[in-house]
Amino acid sequence: MSRRKKKKTGVIRKSITLAFGIVGFAILAVYLFFGFYFQSHFFFQTRLADIDVSGMTAEEAAEEVGSEVKDYLLTIYDRNGNKYQILGVDIDYNYQPNGEEEKLLEAQKSFLWPKEILKNKALHMDKSITYSEEKLKEKIHALSCFKEENMIEPENASIEMTEEGYELVPETQGSYLLADKVYTLIKASVDVGETELVLSDEVYKKPEVTTDDKVLSACMNQIQAYFGAQITYDMGDTTEIVDKSVISQWITVDEEYNVIFDEDAVAVYVQGLATKYNTYGDVREFKTSKGDTVSIGGGDYGWVIDKEAEKAALIEELKNGEVKTREPVYSQTALAYGANDIGDTYIEIDYTNQHLWYYEKGKLKAETDIVSGNINRGNGSPDGVFKIVYKKSPAVLKGEDYESDVTYFMPFAYNVGIHDASWRNGKFGGVIYKTSGSHGCINVPKEAADKLYEIVATGTPVIAYYREEVYLTAENTKISNAYSYIDPDELKALEAQKNKNVQETSVLGQNESVTEDGSIAEESQEQ
Repeated sequence: MSRRKKKKTGVIRKSITLAFGIVGFAILAVYLFFGFYFQSHFFFQTRLADIDVSGMTAEEAAEEVGSEVKDYLLTIYDRNGNKYQILGVDIDYNYQPNGEEEKLLEAQKSFLWPKEILKNKALHMDKSITYSEEKLKEKIHALSCFKEENMIEPENASIEMTEEGYELVPETQGSYLLADKVYTLIKASVDVGETELVLSDEVYKKPEVTTDDKVLSACMNQIQAYFGAQITYDMGDTTEIVDKSVISQWITVDEEYNVIFDEDAVAVYVQGLATKYNTYGDVREFKTSKGDTVSIGGGDYGWVIDKEAEKAALIEELKNGEVKTREPVYSQTALAYGANDIGDTYIEIDYTNQHLWYYEKGKLKAETDIVSGNINRGNGSPDGVFKIVYKKSPAVLKGEDYESDVTYFMPFAYNVGIHDASWRNGKFGGVIYKTSGSHGCINVPKEAADKLYEIVATGTPVIAYYREEVYLTAENTKISNAYSYIDPDELKALEAQKNKNVQETSVLGQNESVTEDGSIAEESQEQ
């Protein structure tokens, strides 16, 4: 290599070395510059108490924090989302530097800036905030949510009667604020410079009784047990249902949520059933064998609900929450439901025509002339709707002044019944009963008694009636609830009134004359 080439190569090396030296110096200078710079300035990307203080000195950061504090605004939200605000200026909200910025800056490792400069750094600082607590209280109490007209008291959960029966009504939280708790919560937010606050449930007045209250739960459980019951009464061609809508009227809840079941109300309901469906003694429209219709009531036939037994059974079923279909508890039943509870199997006795018919499932099975009670002697046979009580053969019939042996006896009204009467010598029907009638029993020929005794069952309805107005006063007609029974004293009073009316009519006829135009004029009498 020539000397000239060697010289040129050396120059290049020196130039490169110089260049690297200059670059290195520059880098070192930059490094040192920022190293010393960040001893008095915060790193870039630094936030202090959520305020950007990048590149600021401690004094500048303190001024920036103070500036931000002057614009302090606390936004408060209640449980309904309503917004309220407290301005810092209204409560003398200020920042008093206490050297926190300097401490944080000193703790900054300035010569590690190449590593730290691009990182986001959020530094925490305890601000030294001052404000007027008195003004803060005033501002809090001035908030519209603290006005009495805007605060709603909470309501306890309760059990109330509604259209659907008793229901558990949930508590309502209301919006009644507790001043001391609200102040404590807001003050804590102001102390640390928070800008948003949602009021928690803890600062509201709470209902004392909620839906999970044990007393309410026990009460509702007991009510639901009752409401779960459903008793369907089978009344033949119709039904009656005791369900929640009815039961709810029998339950009351006192102030301490004790469930009181009104047994008297159940008794009233059962009485209503009896009034509606009992047919004992009802007046019935009966189509006779002669084709006409007579009205006949009285007697002891028909449906009778045993009210005490039914009440006890219903209460027990409701308390047990039972669901069932059944008939009421009857003390007496009939052969059919409805208005025509007689059915199509019965004995018909027409006292006026002195005749008896027996129908079985609508078909005539037997008929005969009869002799009934001597009505002229006060022994008229009882009329009404009855039933064959029992059958006996043979039997001895006894009265105050008689004793008779008969082959068959089928009583239907107290001690009055159908029986054979050999002493009649085959003479029955007509008007015999008016002069030579029985003491009240229904006398029939022996052959008719034979047949009736054989085919008529115990419990068969007996419809007995007069076609004319009669007055029955015998003891057996009273006891058997005869339709035409009248108390002897009432009969005497009635007859006396009739006689009086007759006499007054007679006197009126003597004192009146008919004028030419047909009107009645009173004749003048000299005194």
